[in-house]
Amino acid sequence: MANIKIPATPSVRRLPSYLHIIRSAQKEGYEFISGTVIAEELNLEPIQVRKDLAITGIVGKPKKGYPVVPLISAIENFLGWSTPKNAVFIGAGNLATALTGYGEFQFHGLNFVGAFDVDKNKIGNSIHGVPIFSMETIKEQIKNLNVKIAIMTIPSKESQTVADILVESGIKAIWNFTNTKLKLPEDVLCQREDLTSGYAMLSVMMQGLEPHLVKNSCKEEDKDSCNCPN
Repeated sequence: MANIKIPATPSVRRLPSYLHIIRSAQKEGYEFISGTVIAEELNLEPIQVRKDLAITGIVGKPKKGYPVVPLISAIENFLGWSTPKNAVFIGAGNLATALTGYGEFQFHGLNFVGAFDVDKNKIGNSIHGVPIFSMETIKEQIKNLNVKIAIMTIPSKESQTVADILVESGIKAIWNFTNTKLKLPEDVLCQREDLTSGYAMLSVMMQGLEPHLVKNSCKEEDKDSCNCPN
């Protein structure tokens, strides 16, 4: 993946928020929306919004803003949400149950087609309509279900071993909810999520620390999008 130029993380993370605002404008009958309107909704600078939208290839019109329908398409195409993708869960526990129950994913082209677990009491059942298979059938099912994305929600101690099996099975992207930094081939993408990071930031702010301490505790890639005191 070294030859692929990935846009700045904060810009990509802000696009879904823009999309939500733009879709709301569409429902209200607006044909155009300005970067300033989006910026005001999210407490951002208009220049930042315009820079972020520029990575999608869309161009606004002077004094009118961006055409709403083409802008929605541009963002969805850039994010890859206009192309359906099949995904499976590795682990059918509480987190997988919560994620499968979040209906918004279906509007972003992410289809949950299966989950794998070692618990015999879960195998053969389903979570929110997603069938649960035995971990022993990973290679077979991934091929049958045409899956390229795996969502890991298993204990960290097992994650690397399972990740190796996923790679052998043809998985090209892993959404990693474990605490392990996986060792993967260069052609396999990985997005790691640490659910405690957001809570840690909130907890620090609740303690009433000095603003400069809170600001300095933000991750560099999140500074443009967080709501910490500045």
